[in-house]
Amino acid sequence: MPTRLPAAVALLVTIATLVPSQANAQSPTREEAIAAMHRAVRFFRTHCSAGGGYIFRLSADLKKREGEGKVGNTTAWLQPPGTPSVGMAYTTVFQLTQDQEVKEAALATAQALIQGQLQSGGWYHRIDFAPEDRARFAYRVDDVPSDNRRQVNQTTFDDDKSQSAARFLMHLDHTLNFQQPAVHEAATYAVDAFVKAQYANGAWPQRYTDFPDPQAHQPRQASIPKNWSRTYPKRDYKGDYTLNDNSISDVITTMLLAWDIYGKPRYFDAACHGGDFFLLAQLPAPQPGWAQQYNDQMQPAWARKFEPPAVTGGESQGVLRTLLLLYQRTGKSKFLTPIPSALAYYRSSQLPSGKLARFYELGTNKPLYFTKDYQLTYSDADMPTHYSFQVGSNLARIQADYDKLAAGKKQSSQSDIVPKRQPPAAPDVSPSKSLTLQAAACIQALDERGAWVEAGRMRHQGDSDDTTDVIESRTFCRNLVILARYIAASAP
Repeated sequence: MPTRLPAAVALLVTIATLVPSQANAQSPTREEAIAAMHRAVRFFRTHCSAGGGYIFRLSADLKKREGEGKVGNTTAWLQPPGTPSVGMAYTTVFQLTQDQEVKEAALATAQALIQGQLQSGGWYHRIDFAPEDRARFAYRVDDVPSDNRRQVNQTTFDDDKSQSAARFLMHLDHTLNFQQPAVHEAATYAVDAFVKAQYANGAWPQRYTDFPDPQAHQPRQASIPKNWSRTYPKRDYKGDYTLNDNSISDVITTMLLAWDIYGKPRYFDAACHGGDFFLLAQLPAPQPGWAQQYNDQMQPAWARKFEPPAVTGGESQGVLRTLLLLYQRTGKSKFLTPIPSALAYYRSSQLPSGKLARFYELGTNKPLYFTKDYQLTYSDADMPTHYSFQVGSNLARIQADYDKLAAGKKQSSQSDIVPKRQPPAAPDVSPSKSLTLQAAACIQALDERGAWVEAGRMRHQGDSDDTTDVIESRTFCRNLVILARYIAASAP
């Protein structure tokens, strides 16, 4: 039977308490850490991969696999902690160790993304490798006619799917000094497509197949509708200006990385134009926050049946952090302008618990919830459990960051500002007792196969599923990087 890693150890929190035997044990040697890293990589590539790509979790016996849903062994997943997250972990490990076996693992993961890149430039939520399944998609490498509307060619920005894939490819391209033409071409094809997919007002849709008309979606200030339907309208929202799950913030971060790595002004301009949309999208007082999504009239709109037109206490915090980032990268004070009023509004809207509601009613500012049968309500007594209708508040941290930046703000005109690139730096690693304990825990927890098995359940196998032990991609990525940091810190 495989050794099971307790979930708490998988999270690697307070390692000395969780693995008391390690606190006084001899530190693992660098060779032991390298051997454990290789065992883990070989197992994960051999038994947890699909075409070089990855999913969220497997049952410990490897018989069940999941992404956002149940999948077979010829399907990989995009959303973190799927394929891009594992590829990014391999890239970080290679940067730390220069290990050639890990480099090959990173390249294999990149190849999986290349196999799943759509003609529209980005990625769908999954990559299928079985020939009969691939026929449904307009994958670039399969050379299908670009006008074949029977095939899925839908790039999605939802849940950081396409953005995380592009960021991994760009990081790998930079790490390998741009010496892998296929990686470089896929990365630049993706970010060039993201630029073309940007609306004239600076927003991006949640998903797209065709690039927008440059004359459509002209800039206009957001407003609150006088009336809105409390009944779910079952509308198509994929083309909306979408902040949900921080989609636009993730695209902006991706475009800044593209600027840093490749130095093309269009990437920097696209990021700044995304910030311009956030300025337009701030709703008027007395609710100067942001909505999850906006229609083409720049008014909050319905998305899914549990996402009503409302001011959001969730994604708005992501907007505030992105505006701070854009000010740091550009020096343009306009990106700081919306922040004080938004912070004051959200502080006044905090729940007694200190959290924020995911949704605040337009006009009344009352928190909005749904019952388990999806009826809109002001009560949080009967909420569905699959969605966070209340979210943590990071307002104090955002306020502190804003105060620090505002205190050092320079009065520069727009024309005075010269953007500076910040190419990714190699990870900085220093030896520490904590790192030694974490590495020892990772090595001890690795089972005889080379797997980190932990207590957990499969989430999409049905109510009768009795799985108690799982292998998580998130844990693999975290533990692998810990071992690499220890190896780097132990180098002679």
